[in-house]
Amino acid sequence: MIKLHLYDKILSPLVTEKTTNLSEQNKIVFKVPATANKKNLKNNIEKIFKVNVTKINIINKQNRVKLTRGRKVKVSGFKKAIITLKKGQSIDLTTGV
Repeated sequence: MIKLHLYDKILSPLVTEKTTNLSEQNKIVFKVPATANKKNLKNNIEKIFKVNVTKINIINKQNRVKLTRGRKVKVSGFKKAIITLKKGQSIDLTTGV
């Protein structure tokens, strides 16, 4: 039951070209809920993955409207967290979250 609460603050890892380049600097990017904060994220990630977190940056991506085939389409926003790990540590994203 406790593990379920730990995973509530991490929705999914973001795997893009930019986040792959950040992984060389010991940084991992996760999609998190709008209610997430730095303290809870740090505690949860340290307990789940058994790593030391040195820094967390949170970015709030806003809703936006884009044109697709001549129509306006709403793209929903989300919150993402960039987690910096202690040097020499890493998280294997292929194991699943």
